[in-house]
Amino acid sequence: MKIIKPGLLTTIQDAGRNGWQRYGVVVGGVMDSLSFRIANRLLGNPEGLAVLEITLQGPTIQFEEFTYCVLTGADLSPRLNCQTITLYRPFPVHPGDELSFNYPNIGCRTYLAVSGGFVVTEVLGSKSTYLRSAMGGYKGRKLQEGDRLQTGTHEGMDQLCNFFQFSQTKRYPLVSQTLNPSYQTYRSIRFLPGPEWHLFNHDAQKQWQEQSFLVMPQSDRMGYRLQGPPIQLTKAEEMLSSAVTMGTVQVPSDGQPIILMADRQTTGGYPRLAQIITADLPVLAQVRPGDKLRFQLCSLEEARSALMEQERQLANLFWALEWYKK
Repeated sequence: MKIIKPGLLTTIQDAGRNGWQRYGVVVGGVMDSLSFRIANRLLGNPEGLAVLEITLQGPTIQFEEFTYCVLTGADLSPRLNCQTITLYRPFPVHPGDELSFNYPNIGCRTYLAVSGGFVVTEVLGSKSTYLRSAMGGYKGRKLQEGDRLQTGTHEGMDQLCNFFQFSQTKRYPLVSQTLNPSYQTYRSIRFLPGPEWHLFNHDAQKQWQEQSFLVMPQSDRMGYRLQGPPIQLTKAEEMLSSAVTMGTVQVPSDGQPIILMADRQTTGGYPRLAQIITADLPVLAQVRPGDKLRFQLCSLEEARSALMEQERQLANLFWALEWYKK
């Protein structure tokens, strides 16, 4: 495929470089792991194959070979040869076809998967693009006009053709609302108390749970900068750098929280106020600058139950997809 217009930020991503943080290597990978996993499985790919992560303003792509594609995540008004494309439904593309995007309807990030994935060199076991170190992906950078990407082979093409035929009928299992949430502009995100939660006084903890916070334009794949009532420590504390992960909420000296995302650093020295629960990270990944967020405290058991329910729904979807391919 050839990139005619690159869009705002289009990169190759997969599940990330897990296992290298102790050496200071950022995990990276997709922001919305749920949409990523579903996209690959809808095409019969292994879950971890690389996809294109498309942010807000999509690219224009011309296909040079026949393949199958699917789009998941945000609705950025995709069109194939000026015809509207339905998300979460596989579709064939032929040489000369053009995929383009119009205005962003809901959400922030769309995932484009192709049959067989994208053929690029792995770096430390991952094809993910980490822009700050020019690592992985396509030449370590976002896609530009004129770039050409090679797609994988069509293994099990007969099954895939049957799969596509099923996708045009009502018998095809729709992705449930739980797995394809409505990305609204005002959200409640669940969290667990962070390791330094106790260092914040009652008023600060109350503000975090009861006030809304604006996602600032400076937000990116590394972290979301929030603006709201300052969240202050009870007293100044000297801290050693400690481990952080996706969804860790740090509070710097100005009291404005930062939610760490896919391209987060491996350690951080700011107090960790909260930890966003795993089940809510995909919704958080679809937040746009200018959106408002609120935060809801939950128990560890509630967090586990939410993740187990999400995985149960995924398992049911994947089972149905395997059945339809037979």
